[in-house]
Amino acid sequence: MIYGYARVSTETQDLAYQLDRLQKAGCEQIFHEKRSGKNTADRLELRRLLAHLERGDVMLATASDRVARDPLDLVQILNTVKAAGAGLRLLDEPFIDTTSEMADLIAFMVGWAARWHRRRILENTAQGRELARQRGVKFGRKPKLDLSARKIAIERRANGEGCAEIAVDFGVSESTIRRLA
Repeated sequence: MIYGYARVSTETQDLAYQLDRLQKAGCEQIFHEKRSGKNTADRLELRRLLAHLERGDVMLATASDRVARDPLDLVQILNTVKAAGAGLRLLDEPFIDTTSEMADLIAFMVGWAARWHRRRILENTAQGRELARQRGVKFGRKPKLDLSARKIAIERRANGEGCAEIAVDFGVSESTIRRLA
């Protein structure tokens, strides 16, 4: 049996490219999910696929970073595949050959590169956020009440008016009014 595995990190990303490549490569069943690659335990479809593997099966993915973002995770997945008597092939990285002893070393190196790349993405994102913050960019949701409405609501509460009544007047929840004080 030839199984495929496709993964993207977020709901807004598209699996179409990977699914198309895996179908054209002859996958009889494709497991796919939209989950971060940082934690293997959170990826139910990957775990399901690994549980299905039997002697002689092949697991296909487009690239190692679709399977794992951490070198130790990748080696562990490789060991699971090999223990089932199955093979792992990566369409864009044909140098990973699970039938040789070098597969573990190569998988570790490729996994290390994927982890390094993920760290660089996180660092770049953090730096970009900090620069934006320094430029005055505000993050998070916009306040439900502008500054003048907040002042009025706080004043009404100070005068003894109930949160429920104030909330109705401003069209917000009571908890929004309570948090103002």
